[in-house]
Amino acid sequence: MTDDRLIVALDVPNAIKALELTDTLGDAVGFYKIGLGMLTGGGLALANELKHEHGKRIFLDMKLFDIGATIEAAVRGLAQFGLDFLTVHGDPHVVRAAREGAEGKGLKILAVTILTSLDRNDLDEALIKPGEISDLVQERAGRAFLAGADGVIASPQEAAMIRALPEAEGRLIVTPGVRPAGAALGDQKRVATPAQAIRDGADHIVVGRPVWQAADPKAAAQAILQELSAA
Repeated sequence: MTDDRLIVALDVPNAIKALELTDTLGDAVGFYKIGLGMLTGGGLALANELKHEHGKRIFLDMKLFDIGATIEAAVRGLAQFGLDFLTVHGDPHVVRAAREGAEGKGLKILAVTILTSLDRNDLDEALIKPGEISDLVQERAGRAFLAGADGVIASPQEAAMIRALPEAEGRLIVTPGVRPAGAALGDQKRVATPAQAIRDGADHIVVGRPVWQAADPKAAAQAILQELSAA
C-alpha cells in the first residue's frame, strides 16, 4: 500500500511528461498534485486519467479566487470529476462558496493561507496588514476553518501552531515548501524536511522538484517515503 502522506507535484511542462513521470514512479506514489501551470497542458484530462484509469488520488491546485457565485459554479463543475482535493484562497467568502459548490461530493476544500514563496517584504508590497507571517497564517487558518474549509495549505513552519488551534480538530494540514535535507530551496522561502513537517502536524506533504528533477525520481520518492515512515 502506498503512503498517501506524500503528494508529488506534477509541475512538468505537459501531460505527456507527467504521464512519463507517473509511469516511472509506478506504485511508489499514489497521490499527485496538478496545478495551474499544467492547466493549459492537458491538466484536467490528466487528472481524470490518473484518477479513473490508474487509481491515483488527485489534488487539483487551482487556488481559486473570485466572487462567491463564480467560485460556487466553478467548484460545482470541478466536483463532478470525482477528484480528492481542491485549493481556494482562504478568504472566508471564497471558502463558504466553495463548500456550497462541493456539497454532496467527496471533494475536500483546502484553503490557502499565505503562499509559501512569500516573505514579509512580499506582503508589504501587496499592502497586507503588518504582523509576523506566522501570526497571519494562524489567523487566516482559523477563519478558513470556521468558514467550512476541510483543511488548509500552509508552510511546514506553521503546521504546529495551526494544529494547535481548536478549530483544526479533524481538519487537514497540507504542506508545500517541503525539501529533503540537502535539496535546493528553489523559490520556496519557508521550508522544512518531510519528517519535520509530519512531526509538526501536517497530514500530507507536497514535493515536486526534488522528485521529478532527480536523476532517479523513483529512488528520490522512496527516500522521502522512508523518511516519513521513520517520522
